Formats: sequence, C-alpha cells, structure tokens
Amino acid sequence: MAWPGRPSGPRLTGLGGGLFCVTVMFLVGFLDDLLFGASLTVYGVLSLPVCALTALWVRGSDLLTAPVVVPISFAAGLLTVADGGGGFLGGVMGLVTALSTQAGWLYGGTLVAGVIVIVRRIRLIRRRRRG
Repeated sequence: MAWPGRPSGPRLTGLGGGLFCVTVMFLVGFLDDLLFGASLTVYGVLSLPVCALTALWVRGSDLLTAPVVVPISFAAGLLTVADGGGGFLGGVMGLVTALSTQAGWLYGGTLVAGVIVIVRRIRLIRRRRRG
C-alpha cells in the first residue's frame, strides 16, 4: 500500500479527471438501465465510488476541478436512466425530475469528492512546508 508516501493510481489532469468521471458515469447509467431497469438508487450508490476515485486520481495541481466535474458527470450519466417521455422536452423534463429527486446522491458525491480534495490539499501544503 503506497498511501503514506503518495497515493497510488493514475494522475489525471483536470480535463482528464472530468472526461474519466463523465465517461464512467455514462457507462454506469447505461449498465444500470440494462441490468436494473434504470434504478435511480443503484445509479446513486454507484456514483459515490466514481466520485471518490475522481478526487483521488486528479493531480495535486488540479485538485479543485474534482468537486466541479462530479455534479456535471452525475447529470451526464443521468441522461441514460432518466425517465423521459417522447421527444426532446420529455427528455429534459425527465432529467430535471431525476435531478430533483436524486439531489441527495448528487450532494453526497460532491461532498465525498470535496472532503477527499480538502484532505489531499492539506497534506500537499504540509509536505511543501516541510520540504
């Protein structure tokens, strides 16, 4: 385990972290729709580890991007599981309804990413002051 010295895993740029998070959330939404019939609870639960990984894998210089891309990726993946009627307006209404009813998961994922980013930032500042 490499955590005491440095966190293990890839080091993503801010853009890379955003692309990773959006892509994985879109795939999670697609698989949720395929396997569980678009269960919003399953989608919300599976979004939390994606948020944590995004916050852990972003480079130290791009830490502040993680809590920003997490809600955007949640909404992007929600497009695949939101219950929209016919047409464009039905899809928009389904997305707005899903975002309002699943706000707890959205805030929870953002909170997870934010806490991880704050802890990583504090550790980074302490390490720079020592060295």
